[in-house]
Amino acid sequence: MHNDSLKTLVVDALEDLKAKDVALLDVSRLTSVTDLMVVASGTSTRHVAALADSVIEKAKANDIQPLGVEGQSGSDWVLVDLGDIVVHVMLPETRQLYDLERLWADLPSDSELQQGHSGA
Repeated sequence: MHNDSLKTLVVDALEDLKAKDVALLDVSRLTSVTDLMVVASGTSTRHVAALADSVIEKAKANDIQPLGVEGQSGSDWVLVDLGDIVVHVMLPETRQLYDLERLWADLPSDSELQQGHSGA
């Protein structure tokens, strides 16, 4: 599945169950691990789990098997790895604590890191 289609699938799955504050972070120039991170909040641990389950079910319905799912037991933060897109669903206080949006925005790109070492 093309990244744009996968992104639409993920966002639709989250919006279907009323995820809060959905953010899309293009990290393709920062890491080779994934191209896009989607961060969303749920209103309770049950809501966080349901949002993650919605993403997983829609992915599987489109023949996309998640590469991994972490955090389902506690459900204050569930990560769904779909390869080119990694989805983080969190309680608002967990999201505020880890502040992934700021963390990833502040990271230098691979090319910026290489430029910094070229003069050494």
